[in-house]
Amino acid sequence: MHIAMVGSGYVGLVSGACLADFGHNVICIDSDVRKIDSLKAGKMPIYEPGLAELVGNNVRHKRLSFTTDLVGTVGKADAVFIAVGTPSRRGDGHADLSYVYQAARDIAAGLDGFTVVVTKSTVPVGTGDEVERIIREARPDAEFAVVSNPEFLREGAAIDDFKRPDRIVLGVEDERAKEVMTEVYRPLYLNRAPFVFTSRRTSELTKYAANAFLATKITFINEIADLCERVGANVQDVARGIGLDNRIGSKFLHAGPGYGGSCFPKDTQALIKTAQDYDSPIRIVEMVAAVNDQRKRAMARKVFAALGGSVRGKTIAVLGLTFKPNTDDMRDSPAISIITALQDGGAKVNVFDPEGMDQARLVLEDLTYFYDPYSCCDAADALVIITEWDEFRALDLERVRSLLTAPIMIDLRNIYDPAEMERKQFHYSDVGRGARAKA
Repeated sequence: MHIAMVGSGYVGLVSGACLADFGHNVICIDSDVRKIDSLKAGKMPIYEPGLAELVGNNVRHKRLSFTTDLVGTVGKADAVFIAVGTPSRRGDGHADLSYVYQAARDIAAGLDGFTVVVTKSTVPVGTGDEVERIIREARPDAEFAVVSNPEFLREGAAIDDFKRPDRIVLGVEDERAKEVMTEVYRPLYLNRAPFVFTSRRTSELTKYAANAFLATKITFINEIADLCERVGANVQDVARGIGLDNRIGSKFLHAGPGYGGSCFPKDTQALIKTAQDYDSPIRIVEMVAAVNDQRKRAMARKVFAALGGSVRGKTIAVLGLTFKPNTDDMRDSPAISIITALQDGGAKVNVFDPEGMDQARLVLEDLTYFYDPYSCCDAADALVIITEWDEFRALDLERVRSLLTAPIMIDLRNIYDPAEMERKQFHYSDVGRGARAKA
């Protein structure tokens, strides 16, 4: 099939490369000339494990290409995917749909023959209706159908998620469009991936409901972690005890500094606003968003406590900046709030992240960057682990202790065993396991 992917960011590039790998002819489109030129030169605009190799292989086999010409490309496509950004709108928290609607206008200009327009971007309920209205108004003569097909990709594991999905949700209200979408995903259908065909509005809401539920699980276990610290319980054992219940499940029950990234913060806010607009407020999700915002600064207070209540004049080594490992994404990362709070308290902050430092420079100021964990720790007064990159899981602890001015570690991802840290003579603090750092 011939597929046009409007938007060559995270979702568009991963989806386009995977569809090309299925054997489709895919053209990724973007208005950013520099991004397209970089992609043509084999340079990825994002870090995602395996993506550069996947893109390169499909470019070599002439199944994947890149262009800025949206109108000229759309006319040759069987399906046109809209995969542009939907950031939170300044001031009110609603999803900013201006890029989606502009894509719809541009697509309308290029339609030629029956075409399925697929909304891959995360959009509020009713967006597909508006996309259809925009195209119909611009091209009353056009033959097309609008489908909702939300993405469920985890950064750091996106390729595997696309090729081995838990489910493919398709909001389809046209039989011809259903046939086209079945053909697009036929390789996954043959692998028995569950297809969930719904109405368009149901599909749109399913995406938001999924992210809000996962955000709720994270926030729930974080609050249980706080209670564990007060009562002397171990949150990891609690999580295992409840996660073995199949009705609950073990995923997203890892206590830490709160959720971040490109999806959960903006999607929970967008769902809250949609629910308010329809006079059906979602109080649980409202509280989840509020608690998560507060938690990030609260994690900085753990560092203050570990250093006797003040970080003024101290140097703090921070390992991990991105909101999760295996990505360079700094959007709404807990590290931003934590580091800002440490700086507000008068600390000097050293940082190291395997992939995120270039992006960190765009959102944080007055940091000292290092290119390995040990130089980052040298002469620092405490070490804080914010992101659980694999290379932080087996640090040479003797070396770390010798480099720090005091053996203080604040482990916000519970990577290390408290008993081992005590044997190594660290003053160790974690999240919800009862460990306390003492300056």
